[in-house]
Amino acid sequence: MTMTASAPPLTTLVRTLIDLRARGKAQVTLLAACPNSDAVLEAAVQVAAHNHTPMLFAATLNQVDRDGGYTGWTPAAFVERLHHFGALYQAEALYPCLDHGGPWLKDAHTRAGLDLDATMHEVKASLAACLEAGYALLHIDPTVDRTRQGADQDTPVPIPLVVERTLELIAFAEEHRTRLGLPPVAYEVGTEEVHGGLVNMDSFVAFLQGLHAGLAAADLLHAWPCFIVGKVGTDLHTTDFDPTVASQLFDLVMPYGSLIKGHYTDWVANPEAYPQAGMGGANVGPEFTAVEYEALAALVAKERALCTSRPNTRPSRLLETLEDAVFRSNRWQKWLQPEEQTVAFADLSPARRTWLVQTSARYIWTDEQVQAARLRLYANLAPILPDPHQTVVQRIALAIDAYVNAFGLFDANTLLDISS
Repeated sequence: MTMTASAPPLTTLVRTLIDLRARGKAQVTLLAACPNSDAVLEAAVQVAAHNHTPMLFAATLNQVDRDGGYTGWTPAAFVERLHHFGALYQAEALYPCLDHGGPWLKDAHTRAGLDLDATMHEVKASLAACLEAGYALLHIDPTVDRTRQGADQDTPVPIPLVVERTLELIAFAEEHRTRLGLPPVAYEVGTEEVHGGLVNMDSFVAFLQGLHAGLAAADLLHAWPCFIVGKVGTDLHTTDFDPTVASQLFDLVMPYGSLIKGHYTDWVANPEAYPQAGMGGANVGPEFTAVEYEALAALVAKERALCTSRPNTRPSRLLETLEDAVFRSNRWQKWLQPEEQTVAFADLSPARRTWLVQTSARYIWTDEQVQAARLRLYANLAPILPDPHQTVVQRIALAIDAYVNAFGLFDANTLLDISS
């Protein structure tokens, strides 16, 4: 594929990465931070500014959507907040992106039992909102199918069906974008999940070939995705990246002008191997929620000491409030192991409850009681610790910075010739 003047910025960036690698000039992996809280968003923008590097922000429909998601942001509000931090820290090359845009990938659609037509209608409305808000990339992911019955529910979605629905959603987005005169947008396709059916090489190749043929037939090759999501060893419970598989996938997608994107990069054991294997991008999300929780827990420990030296201080009880909010949300049930399905939350071990609260905290940061407890914590500590909020942000920033270093992203704006 050749680069054109009208190519979306992220597509141009990916092709620059391919060219640099081909000429032996540099090996770089782009980082996509999942903006699961205001503090994470601020920290990621800080890191982008301080490292002079591009930063992607991969927001799911659970996080950011027309109903506000669990962050409270609509797509327009999310982009506005991103621009606010960008101006505050003078950061360049910030790319708002949709992550996992497809049927039944918003939890509310599954809970409501939406049929195919209803969930596709909702997804298309969300794609339109993302385009109108100025997103730079849309991840099209129709790899969940809840129309099948019986044993078929446990088998991967057939590749022709994945291709068909991917084409439908890309065609809708391109028609909506063109009709409104909006600028070109980049695309990402595929999934790392087993249910998506793309985790073996034969299926992966069949998907690429079918998608290319379908886009060509629809005169939509200009919308060819810059990222293809690949199964590269990591998942929710595995942190070992497989550079051999990643290199094989790179060889498959590079001739199309695309790069492989890895999801489930949280806590990965060998992040420095990503650029060497040709990985174009990597998403990190739950790890930053855990770091935010740990930073707040450390502040709560300081608050306990403060209450000893200043007995009139009313404690925030933030951790107790967080646990209660997580319990009330029922979001913790999503992360139960099979043997825990019938166990009451109160009967789980303290360590397990802490893990569930830490993992599910991103869903309830905007809970009114949690926000009030957090503000009280900050107010209690303010006489001794001038800016508790920045203490939290800086701890998240350190975790993000580690990926920037491992992925070769320091001063990447200069390397990639990115200017504001």
